[in-house]
Amino acid sequence: MSDTPRETPQKKGGLIRSSAIFAGLTLVSRVMGLARDLVITARLGASQTIAADAYYTALAFPNLFRRIFAEGAFAAAFVPSYSRKLAAEGEEAADRYAADALATVAAATVGLTILCQLAMPWLMYVINPGFADDPAKFKLAIVLTQITMPYLPCMAIAALYSGVLNAHGRFIVSGFYPTILNAVMLAVVLPQHDPVRAAYAASIGVVIAGVGQAGLCWWGASRTGGRIRLVRPSLTPEMKQMIRLAVPAAIANSATQINIFISGILASQVDGLRVWMNVADRLYQLPMSLVGVAIGVALLPRLSTALQKEDHDDAQTAMDQGLVWALALSLPAAAALMAMPVYLIDGLFTRAEFVRADAVATGQLLFHYGWGVPAFVLLRILQPAFFARQDTRTPMRVSLISVGVNVVLGVTLFYTVGFWGIAAATSIAAWISVLQMWTALGRRGVYRPSATAIFKVGRVAAASLVMGGLLAVAAHFHAVLEAPLRGLPAKEIVVLTLSAAGLALYPVLLFSFGGVTVAEARALLRRRKGDTAPRAADLP
Repeated sequence: MSDTPRETPQKKGGLIRSSAIFAGLTLVSRVMGLARDLVITARLGASQTIAADAYYTALAFPNLFRRIFAEGAFAAAFVPSYSRKLAAEGEEAADRYAADALATVAAATVGLTILCQLAMPWLMYVINPGFADDPAKFKLAIVLTQITMPYLPCMAIAALYSGVLNAHGRFIVSGFYPTILNAVMLAVVLPQHDPVRAAYAASIGVVIAGVGQAGLCWWGASRTGGRIRLVRPSLTPEMKQMIRLAVPAAIANSATQINIFISGILASQVDGLRVWMNVADRLYQLPMSLVGVAIGVALLPRLSTALQKEDHDDAQTAMDQGLVWALALSLPAAAALMAMPVYLIDGLFTRAEFVRADAVATGQLLFHYGWGVPAFVLLRILQPAFFARQDTRTPMRVSLISVGVNVVLGVTLFYTVGFWGIAAATSIAAWISVLQMWTALGRRGVYRPSATAIFKVGRVAAASLVMGGLLAVAAHFHAVLEAPLRGLPAKEIVVLTLSAAGLALYPVLLFSFGGVTVAEARALLRRRKGDTAPRAADLP
């Protein structure tokens, strides 16, 4: 092949459509993930069985390394280098680089997988010390985690091929491949009725899905013309440079994962807590995916374009719009989650092995994650303001401080107020991170919200409070609403109806209060000439 670089960017409309499809597929994956959790909690239970805690340990441990290394540090180091090679030296040189990277990451993750499998009986004392009091749960967690560990190299390989696809401007496969895990899990768990057998089936399904995800990404990359051959691992100068680039990214990415790891150690001391946290996480992450669609597809590209053109007025406007829209989409979600947390969980999840007591405990966690949702979303607005100015140190410093705050608060609150202190600590740490970033941007004169933006945020908050108040009243009188539905799945119908009513009512309140106008909503969806399409990393 010639070394002449191939034109990889698509037409502007095609890029926008691809990015929208990527975000939409990510949302589909979140919804399927919710369906997967509904089935798994029904089959495995939570506090009443040993299977659920053991399974979620088996799922969490390889995912810990996947998020830090495979999809975090490695992607941050590989994708920019591969893209530069593709543009400057052509596809053949880029394919050679990708082949060396594939060999390096595969060897490293396979070696780590084998080491963890062999050391798992001892590692389990570190991961879940609370399980040691229950020998059956402890043994099951060891075996299931040994089964799921090969998921790590599969996802490392998938991350590489996904990076190749993104560099070629292809986002559809990258957006679709996470749904394979959800589909496989549903297929293998649905036929099971014994909790322990369901846990084994789910763990095996994780590995099957990992092979399928890696295979799909390989197929997608090969369809773009990439010829990434299998080679022996070799620490070439380029690979050493990639590793050097990956180390800071690993440190930054490890912040959240360390929080999750510490939370897992605490969770091992309460039967069912791992499951409760996972279910609560699924629900509060769902509205964040919706926010990511709007921000990733429409707002962040505009900010990037404005900064490239040194148009500071437009950058200010973009940040103001990002702030208003982030809160316009996250405040109502927070209000809804806080208005009916227990009833929401009870209506969706309480069945079979997942009992009412599990719903109450999960609802307590969901309430305290709920008031952190706006902070989690604001971080998506504030971080790019630093990244666009090539400042990666400030977000990394903020992340490390967040880890310290979360760990100290999480441990303190866990032993003083109870298990829901873990969720409260996470939300407090997120708001402290937002405050630090906001202060840094203001101190440097980079961004301060305009008076108009502050005015609109106040109107958004008022609309969200009204909607949340109405939902809270309706949830309180749920027995009255369920009474006419005797003989039907009353809880499920009322919960879904209230959720749909909240979704329908909120835009009316938002426009009526003046938080956002109809014209502004239409303008958000229009791409202006010169705006760049979002990268996969900008999407949820």
